[in-house]
Amino acid sequence: MSALLLAAGCTSSAGSDGSGSGDGSAAVAASAPDQRLTVVADAEPAAAAVSTSRALFDEAGVVVVAPDGDPAATLLGASAAVGLGVPLLLDPEGAGGDETVAAELDRLGAGTVLAVGGDAAPGGGDRDVVTVPATAEAVGAATGLDLAEADPVPADGGAAAVAGLDPDAPAALVPEDGVGGGGGEASGELPEVTRAEPLEDTVVLAAGTPESLAGVATARAAGAQVQLTGGATDPRASADVVDLVAQDPAGSVVALGAGFGAEEGLDWKLETAATGAQLPGGGQLLFPQHFMVALYGHPGTGSLGVLGEQDVDASVQRARDHAAPYEALVPDATVVPAFEIIATVASQFPTDEGDYSYEAPVEQLRPWVEAAGQAGLYVVLDLQPGRTDFVTQAERYRELLVLPHVGLALDPEWRLAPDQVHLTQIGSVPVEEVNRVVTWLADLTRENRLPQKLLVLHQFRVDMIPGREQVDVSRDELSVMVHADGQGPQGSKQETWRVLRGIGPEGLTWGWKNFYDEDQPMLTPEETVAQVSPRPQLISYQ
Repeated sequence: MSALLLAAGCTSSAGSDGSGSGDGSAAVAASAPDQRLTVVADAEPAAAAVSTSRALFDEAGVVVVAPDGDPAATLLGASAAVGLGVPLLLDPEGAGGDETVAAELDRLGAGTVLAVGGDAAPGGGDRDVVTVPATAEAVGAATGLDLAEADPVPADGGAAAVAGLDPDAPAALVPEDGVGGGGGEASGELPEVTRAEPLEDTVVLAAGTPESLAGVATARAAGAQVQLTGGATDPRASADVVDLVAQDPAGSVVALGAGFGAEEGLDWKLETAATGAQLPGGGQLLFPQHFMVALYGHPGTGSLGVLGEQDVDASVQRARDHAAPYEALVPDATVVPAFEIIATVASQFPTDEGDYSYEAPVEQLRPWVEAAGQAGLYVVLDLQPGRTDFVTQAERYRELLVLPHVGLALDPEWRLAPDQVHLTQIGSVPVEEVNRVVTWLADLTRENRLPQKLLVLHQFRVDMIPGREQVDVSRDELSVMVHADGQGPQGSKQETWRVLRGIGPEGLTWGWKNFYDEDQPMLTPEETVAQVSPRPQLISYQ
């Protein structure tokens, strides 16, 4: 991964003199970055514009420059740059005095500058400068481009409008507030520009924030594919981004936006996105874009929950039926039906291995896991380990946990000390063991380049997870969830919810369980969303 960050006063070696290709035209050369990932994280728009130009262009006999902070000039400058196939730079002073921009003009070998809304070129020198007011007519006259009319661009829509420009038929972008560049004409005409071969295999992920607008224009001018992320800086967050980078898993990617510089692990997150694997509901991150509704139980028996009351196909349909009412209640997330399958069942009596836990064979669970995945359901494997530990049991199901739609749940109620048996006390697990599971599952997820996995911690008493405030939530490979399993009168359940939420750490996600028989009464979907606050990310039914 490489990072391009500029500071005022930095220098660059000069390029050619920009005189053109020998026939009077201005030559342009673009090339994909050598690195798999290039990060343009400058906070200042002018610096970000220069960094993007450096990342994508080797030479440009003509360059467009607009005054930084002038929306009309910047938008029309973007239209011109994309139509011509040349970089758009910003002059932060508006009067041609910025050394950083001048150095980039030198590196590009820019013999001619189109100054939109300005009256000079940064650095002065012997470059030809064509000044033009920020009007569509004047820019069209100077460039020879037939700029189509376009809808006015709202204040927060500049990056999207620029990303949508067609290099073969650019539109004249103007701000919605109607403030333009006044009257006047262009001071001259540009030489003919010989476009570079488009960088069709280069992807630019743009946060769409204001500092990235000129860089987006430069990327479109270079022929790169631009995908706006809506401010998200984790490439796993968007189904569209995942699809795009998966088209060429070895292609060059430029991450454009100040926020990308603070995104830890951006390189491995990109490689995960490039697999193209997606969670049910799309993308590779679980929350807040998804809202899960799960059936809980064990295949083949109804005594452990509603999931086992019917065969797998009927359970898939029942999960969908449970999830459907939430779609209208949770309009800001994709509702995903799910299974929580008890993979290891607490036993009142000693088992063959003496751990008081029946470990269901993988072959028994696989048909349910695979059927759920094919139907678009998420799956959580629940562990009730008895006298063994959670990591040891999780290892038994590694071949299921490497599937992209499968997460893990720990049920401390059924975690025993060496001299304990079930149903004589409530079990517990120390936070150190929980964190060993965090590390194990996060490492498995990263090593296999899997979408983010859900790790559920079932809890209804504080002493079930002593030291829970020390649970490791630093691993972005996982979403760690506390699932409130209280049952009985709704007042008691709400008190359990309140107490559990009062314990750290920050960064947890939350689940709530509705019990058919034990709750008094069980909440309807409408009541669940209205009364359980803040809204959980997972609702399960037992």
